[in-house]
Amino acid sequence: MNLYTRMVSGLLFPLQERLKQHDSVRVRRQMESSQYWPRQRLEALRIERLRALLSEAGIHVPYYRELFACQGFEPAEVTCTADLQHLPFLDKPTIRANLDALKSERAEGLARFNTGGSSGEPLIFFIGNERVSHDVAAKWRATRWWGVDIGDPEIVLWGSPIELTSQDRVRQWRDLVMRTRLLPAFEMSPDKLDGFIAEIRTMRPKMLFGYPSAFAHIARHAGERGIRLDDLGIRVAFVTSERIYPHQREAIERAFGCPVANGYGGRDAGFIAHQCPAGGMHLTHEDIIIEIVDAKGRVLQAGESGEIVVTHLATRDFPFIRYRTGDIGVLDDQPCTCGRTLPLLKSIEGRSTDFLVAKDGTVMHGLSLIYIVRDLPGVRQFKIVQESLDIIRILLVTDASFDPACLAGIVSGVKARLGAGVLVEIEQVREIPPEKSGKYRYVVSRVDPNRADSV
Repeated sequence: MNLYTRMVSGLLFPLQERLKQHDSVRVRRQMESSQYWPRQRLEALRIERLRALLSEAGIHVPYYRELFACQGFEPAEVTCTADLQHLPFLDKPTIRANLDALKSERAEGLARFNTGGSSGEPLIFFIGNERVSHDVAAKWRATRWWGVDIGDPEIVLWGSPIELTSQDRVRQWRDLVMRTRLLPAFEMSPDKLDGFIAEIRTMRPKMLFGYPSAFAHIARHAGERGIRLDDLGIRVAFVTSERIYPHQREAIERAFGCPVANGYGGRDAGFIAHQCPAGGMHLTHEDIIIEIVDAKGRVLQAGESGEIVVTHLATRDFPFIRYRTGDIGVLDDQPCTCGRTLPLLKSIEGRSTDFLVAKDGTVMHGLSLIYIVRDLPGVRQFKIVQESLDIIRILLVTDASFDPACLAGIVSGVKARLGAGVLVEIEQVREIPPEKSGKYRYVVSRVDPNRADSV
């Protein structure tokens, strides 16, 4: 770590956090100790914090005060995380219907956030300083696993309007001091990609942060232009907010000459897990209780695939207790070779809307169709949309090397997987725009895999 980075991470960034009334420095230091604690000690910490969260919610949060009274639930009697199963899930419709009742009566300075979600209907919620401090600390800890720190030159490729609309003079000076360059991920035209590549080569960042799809686009474009990006000294590419596919990881690592570190979380659920250099996706175990549940809400064992449900222990101001994320994942019961005792996510399989439903009701991952399209010569971009059990729409961006005879193979491949009676509509388009967030989604299903009928 050079002197400037040491000054930023040790002095300037902590000063900024203190001015914001964030406790992230203290929390990060605690986390860097607790990541090696014995599991029994970690679990004792979690139970203590869970009781505190539930007790606070039962007294000061109107929604939970009424819920606990109706159910006769006593937070003081909680002795293990399994006791959470006495409480109902918190889902997005419940939050929308009880937005004010979910705020703590003691909360001050809440920040309003929203996320579009897979349905496009925004979810509005609130976050307090405690939650922000813990999320900053968790991300900071994970960053340092890779030998980089706040203050090292960083390229951020992002599409959230929260960041992109806050580039006032103060933010610009902050980014200059922190050596962070924010690039908008909304548009990936050839001219934009040329500009991004030029910025990366000029800055020579130590780390990258952003969407895997966006960095994969840049990697491919640089390869087509014959421009090297693996000679800049980049140490790691942090990717998040989308499911990362193996071909994306390979393309990014090859183009930028650095490992890819996957991160998983969201503005609503928090900073849930991050990959360490040994390959393990470590949960932020001190802050977050994860349950994996099936379609009927039953809690599953490690190794079984289901929906990820989150209880965030630093959300007393606006509690997220048994929050259904809509993401599908698998917990691991094996330790990581890195020596950290934080448990692992074995896999993150995507959102429930990334899964397709065949005519006979069989649920399959979108990869089953992605592989049909992805490796065809001349296919530059694609998007697969399951409109209903009967209709699949595929958008293709192709170049001159694409053979139209391949279209019949795509149709037959889809029918072989989803049913002979499925109508396959293929549209060849000039471009496929990203979502409003700037993300690219390869697969979108409008069929609920739990009900197998159109939403």
